[in-house]
Amino acid sequence: MNTTKTAGLILGLVGFILPFFLSLPGLSYAGHIALSIFLLAAFFWMLEPIPIHGTSVLVIFLGVLLLSGQGPLYKNAQAPLTQLTSQSDGFEVPSTAVTATNQVWIRDNGSWRAADVDIQPSGNSNVIIRSTELSEGMQIASETTHRSVNYTPRRYQDYVGTLANPIIILFLGGFMLAQGAVKYSFDKNLTRYLLKPFGSRPGAILIGLMLVTAALSAFMSNTATTAMMMTVIIPIVAQMGPGDRFKTALALSIPIAANIGGIATPIGTPPNAIVIAALQKEGIMVSFTEWMALTLPLVLIILAVAWFMLIKLFPAQISAFKTGSDVTFDRSSKAVVFYAIFMTTVLLWVTESLHGISSNIVALLPVAGLALTEVLEVKDIRKLPWEVLWLVAGGLALGLYMDHTGLATYLVSTIDWASLGGFAVIAMFAAVAVLMSNFLSNTVTATLLMPLAITIGIMQGSGSMNIVELALVVGVGTSMAMALPISTPPNAIAMSTGMVKTPDMAKTGVIIGVVGITLMLAYAILYWPLLLN
Repeated sequence: MNTTKTAGLILGLVGFILPFFLSLPGLSYAGHIALSIFLLAAFFWMLEPIPIHGTSVLVIFLGVLLLSGQGPLYKNAQAPLTQLTSQSDGFEVPSTAVTATNQVWIRDNGSWRAADVDIQPSGNSNVIIRSTELSEGMQIASETTHRSVNYTPRRYQDYVGTLANPIIILFLGGFMLAQGAVKYSFDKNLTRYLLKPFGSRPGAILIGLMLVTAALSAFMSNTATTAMMMTVIIPIVAQMGPGDRFKTALALSIPIAANIGGIATPIGTPPNAIVIAALQKEGIMVSFTEWMALTLPLVLIILAVAWFMLIKLFPAQISAFKTGSDVTFDRSSKAVVFYAIFMTTVLLWVTESLHGISSNIVALLPVAGLALTEVLEVKDIRKLPWEVLWLVAGGLALGLYMDHTGLATYLVSTIDWASLGGFAVIAMFAAVAVLMSNFLSNTVTATLLMPLAITIGIMQGSGSMNIVELALVVGVGTSMAMALPISTPPNAIAMSTGMVKTPDMAKTGVIIGVVGITLMLAYAILYWPLLLN
């Protein structure tokens, strides 16, 4: 084991153990467990002391063991409760029933909620508490540090079920389309038609790939776009030598362009819709064209920066590619069936906004169709990158842990937003959105941050910032997170090619994150106010 892997192993284990010896006010016991799993996974995914898909399986195992209702910690765990009995001056309860922040935890209809209380010593180990939220007969936790307080464990099936999450089906459908494209040389034909207008030089091919990918992802699922476009680079990569680093540039260009391209339209990615819905609640309407006017220039600039970065970090050894090959379409019956399934799937993905069928459901078409017709045989299915599905499932499970235990909300609440000025608030929200989305899904991150952003925006007032700017920063920032294989599904697909190493992905992802935050701040100062005013 080399130095990097050894460091990753040590840091991961220390990160896992440390939260068990901490007592973070406001974070439940389950939240501390989730923090342990989070730190272990973060170090293991970044430094790879074990294979990254192995880390994901470990994440699922630890969640089932330590957080599920069927695991040893919570299977029979019951927090001790005290029933409130009214006294003349309040309610007398054990001192252990009150937190360090003067709160009690009320058990109400199977769930927990906190209540602020005033405290008065009673002369013994008990205290007198008063609050308008308390009433006779209520039950509160008599030991606020008990592991069951402020946490209702989920079924273990919820965590194991990430292995069959709808996004996993979307991946599987994409992988099967890619495998079929290679088998029937459809990838070569697709490359010829899509990239021929961009010429043969490596830089031109790269920008062509990124523009086509970004344009598609603006109107269809980022994951579906990536799955389709990965088939395009296969014939190009086949022309390069084994040591040509430009392979990495090609493989990374697709997820980068897909993630960034999704920012351009309201339907490009779910966080965009969350932004628009949140603004509508405040009486602010953002039309399709208005959204594009706000975001498209930013998208084009970031694409240009990403293209330049990839060219410099992973220079090509080959001077020109052949994209106008004379490969003809396979006209065998199975190939024709494949073409029909491929085209139908892509058409349904592109027109999702018209028919309303989720891209995850559409992905079942190639899964079922290619298997039933034996267009893909057992030997072909065995070649699929199954380990990537494990990788993504682990990332989904970690997001569930952070959400269910309150860890994600706790991390956001540690920042004193109200004390920050307008520009500082925008900068902080941009950074938090990017950082959180590297470990949580973009949709979950936007869902968590958007209500807070709107509230802070109203508190700050229109004199220091525009609420729309703050909402845009959150929505756009979530799409700038792409430093890890589990950050976005397109990243995981890129890892499945075998052409990308985690350090390379982390390097490019961090650069894009920093550039993205910087550009968002510049736009919030210089460009967005011009349109919004």
